Amino acid sequence: MRWRLHRFTLTKEVPLTISRGTTGAVEHLLLELEAGGCTGRGETGGFDTGQRYFTTQALEAELQAWLPVLDALDLPAPAAWPALLEPLSPPARCAVDLALHDCWAQQLGQPLWRLWGLLRSSCRPTSVTLGLGSVDQVLQRLARWRSRLPATRVKLKLGSPDGLDHDCALVEAVLPQLQGAELQVDANGGWSLEMARKMLPWLAERGVVLVEQPLAAAVDDQQGFAELQGLAPIALVADESCWDVEDLLRLAPHVQGVNLKLLKTGGLSEAWLMARLARRLGLQLMLGCYSDSALLNGAAAQLLPLVEWPDLDSHLNLSDDPFCGPWLDGDLLQPGDGLGLGVSRC
Repeated sequence: MRWRLHRFTLTKEVPLTISRGTTGAVEHLLLELEAGGCTGRGETGGFDTGQRYFTTQALEAELQAWLPVLDALDLPAPAAWPALLEPLSPPARCAVDLALHDCWAQQLGQPLWRLWGLLRSSCRPTSVTLGLGSVDQVLQRLARWRSRLPATRVKLKLGSPDGLDHDCALVEAVLPQLQGAELQVDANGGWSLEMARKMLPWLAERGVVLVEQPLAAAVDDQQGFAELQGLAPIALVADESCWDVEDLLRLAPHVQGVNLKLLKTGGLSEAWLMARLARRLGLQLMLGCYSDSALLNGAAAQLLPLVEWPDLDSHLNLSDDPFCGPWLDGDLLQPGDGLGLGVSRC
């Protein structure tokens, strides 16, 4: 296999603020693998979950040191990928895993979702994200989304450094503007246990359907999720706390859903396994993103038929995305018909 690795910049049309800070632009890495007449693409980039932190510079150095392993190899069978990629960190592994999946499915002449036996008719609308800010800023962001797509599912970032009063003010301001849309809340670990105890019943009374990552991720955070169970008829979804199968099994008794992000799972191999296991355990799936292009979100989109709560809107907020895909019809996101990951250069 031949490989190429280079950086590219992604710039948000509207910067996103969460409980841990604001992001306006990022540098990501594009990996291209050539094998058997096909070119497979993968993407990765730095991110911070509060408990774990990766820089694009460090990921680039990690991949540059490891990728020569592929020089003497033909495209290996999927069963060999986990052992081959095991030395890599999750976000570095993600780039290689996606490129391998892309190449493999192209050689078989099919989109990846079809090789997995999935049906696009099961796909659900994606949520659109409202970052933290003043009430006016959040309402302006909702109006901007609505000018582009129906926004039938809205995710509101909470966990404000200004405290629960500001969180509550944002909810009260957004509710009258929803026009029947579903409201989800993501605290990004910005609440203490006491704050979460106060907020869950209050949010449930106002029709919020789920609360994502109310507490900061930690080694023993399943205890915190357990203490929140039964406080209100509202789904708890683990994001920053859930990276792999081990985390999924640890958290499964204490949450109603998990958010799969390919940079956390290390690509599609682990995410595909986690998705099937979560469904067997009766958990709902969210499929999320960071500041990702249509390439990374197009790869994630292969899993959309299994997902109750898609949250793949980052590429819809970019001014310089070099890639096209997945399909978008209103706010219904679907994997495309293209071979492999179904993503092309624009």
